[in-house]
Amino acid sequence: MDASEVQAAIDKGSLQAIFQDSPGRVQQPVVQCVQIKPMSQSNGEATERYRVVFSDTQNYVQTMLATSINDEIHQDRLKKGAVVQLVSYQANLVKGKRILIVTGIHVLQQYGVHPTLGSPVVMEIKDEGATNTISSNGFYGNQPQQQQAQQQQTRAMPSHSKPPSSSAHANIYPIEALSPYSHKWTIKARCTSKSDIKTWHNRNGEGKLFSVNLLDESGEIRATGFNDQCDQLYELFQEGSAYYISSPCRVQMAKKQFSNVNNDYELTFERDTIVEKAEQQDDVPQIRFNFTTISDLESIDKDTTIDVIGILKDVGEVNQITSKTTSKPYDKRELTLVDDSGYSVRLTVWGKVASSFEVAPETVVAFKGVKVSDFGGRSLSLLSSGSMATNPDLPESHRLRGWYDHAGQGQNFSTHANVQGTVMAGERRNEQVKSISAVKEEQLGMTEQQDFFNLKASIQYIKQDNFCYPACREEKCNKKLVELGDGWRCERCDKTFDAPEYRYIMSVNVSDHSGQIWLSCFDEVGRNLMGMTANELMAIKEEGDDKRVSDIFSDANCTTWNWRCVAKMETFQDNTRVRYQVRSSSGIDFVSEGQKMIALIKQYDNIAM
Repeated sequence: MDASEVQAAIDKGSLQAIFQDSPGRVQQPVVQCVQIKPMSQSNGEATERYRVVFSDTQNYVQTMLATSINDEIHQDRLKKGAVVQLVSYQANLVKGKRILIVTGIHVLQQYGVHPTLGSPVVMEIKDEGATNTISSNGFYGNQPQQQQAQQQQTRAMPSHSKPPSSSAHANIYPIEALSPYSHKWTIKARCTSKSDIKTWHNRNGEGKLFSVNLLDESGEIRATGFNDQCDQLYELFQEGSAYYISSPCRVQMAKKQFSNVNNDYELTFERDTIVEKAEQQDDVPQIRFNFTTISDLESIDKDTTIDVIGILKDVGEVNQITSKTTSKPYDKRELTLVDDSGYSVRLTVWGKVASSFEVAPETVVAFKGVKVSDFGGRSLSLLSSGSMATNPDLPESHRLRGWYDHAGQGQNFSTHANVQGTVMAGERRNEQVKSISAVKEEQLGMTEQQDFFNLKASIQYIKQDNFCYPACREEKCNKKLVELGDGWRCERCDKTFDAPEYRYIMSVNVSDHSGQIWLSCFDEVGRNLMGMTANELMAIKEEGDDKRVSDIFSDANCTTWNWRCVAKMETFQDNTRVRYQVRSSSGIDFVSEGQKMIALIKQYDNIAM
């Protein structure tokens, strides 16, 4: 298409109109993409983000894309010179810069790709003063008037979204746009899950907390209230209801070990956080699932959090166990789920969910936030932050209902009992052993997704310096301890120990017939390779028996193993590289390997004949 025709299709002046909130402005303007750059990632931030510059031929403006749009870049649809329609967005003025947070686009591929059209310039900025804060209307968190009048560093501008329920909430931030640099904001989100109140006691005192999972059209986020905020807000939040939540409310890096939500950030309610139940409930989406079929659990790593849906085949009795860490009793109940993949799995529910579980067998049940275990092959456990829904109005639910009623009732189901958990037997179903050269040639780990693969390779060398670290002795902590005069301290657990629990963290060079590669190994794998714990090996080293230590490392060389690995891109000090991490290792079963070779030779014989 001719450049003049494309330029005529672009809504000239539309970007200025967005920030001025001009009456009659184009609500979904057509603009041109003139630059795309990846943003630098904070420590612990797993998801890649992009900064994109859009032009309306008169002005240009920087935007931050919601991660839900990343696929448009990865699939080479959104690129420099492309023409785009902005479907949903939030305008902001940050430190004198105009920035759009874009949560929805439509790439108009029929217009093709062109050099920058027109002569766009940066928009002039006028001091328009602070926008109005949320008015007080009988809801929790009424802010003092002096605080309402303060100028904020980040100022919400007009947003393009569904009509708000009242003028007091005209400027709604998408959850996807929240970051530690956001200061003055309001989100409208549905509470999809609410935890029980939890208490803690330690030498520094005692306290309590609860958490909720919040969902809007752009994404999810976890929010936690402590002590006074727990008292004030716990009864206000009800699962399934939508709320307005306004700053001040701390945005911080998410503690992934406590959350099943896919977000790099989480919220902490503060004294003046404003929470109001929304009058209009229908314009916020319901709970969002990303289901894994039961047959696919075999390829899911241990401790991964997933969503699952199935027919409730069996409901076990309530049993009680005692926690090793708190010595408190907990109720548990084991359920059996099946689906149309032909597999069944055991799923455990805990606490009040277990004791009050009244769902009848043969009901469709969807679970959000279940943890994958390798116990018995593969099993599932509902996290405290997870939730469940019976007979949800979802396509997957209707499909399972129809399948079970017509064919599934009398079907025999397979289990994952033959999967060896963290120990691989060389190959899993649909997972061939790769050569090292194939791993590199296929560029595994070069995308934002993790790539899993299997190797059969021999150890050539293990680095002996820094082969382990002093770890916390508390169960499931494993954080590095700091040596003090009176012992070893864990900042996370706020405890001091007489001695650490040493854990392996090793760099191992392995090779096969096609090449060599460096692998990172952790404690469980290290014990397998070295034949002893890191504590035992460290004790030998501290005794000064360097020859024995060297012999132990030498004995591990030239041994051949099956390796289950994951490849992922990591950035450290502005240097990006692929890291290969070992998830599990197992020795070679020579009988099984011999049988495979015999079968392979017979295949060659048949081809030759």
